[in-house]
Amino acid sequence: MIAKEHIHSDGRVVIAVCDKELIGKKFSEGDKQLDFTSDFYKGKEMSPLLIGDMLRNADSASLAGHKSTQLGLEEGIIEKDQIITIDGIPFATAALEKAF
Repeated sequence: MIAKEHIHSDGRVVIAVCDKELIGKKFSEGDKQLDFTSDFYKGKEMSPLLIGDMLRNADSASLAGHKSTQLGLEEGIIEKDQIITIDGIPFATAALEKAF
């Protein structure tokens, strides 16, 4: 999986996670589109353990692909009903609550 951390000027952290094989591709279905050609998802290949740590410390997340959304389910940051599928690619976003 590929993960990239985005830090906003107000300090909020967004983690973008994508299955490696999706990078550089576009998918569409009806009026919905997933575009993995931009820099948003172009991060580094990382282990699920490290990505899980990043997700647990983020303010929000964007997860794309079978492995990435499965990790989101396993980490408890998304529920199955939050996953949509576009052209066979599962995708979910989540606002996360940090545990203090």
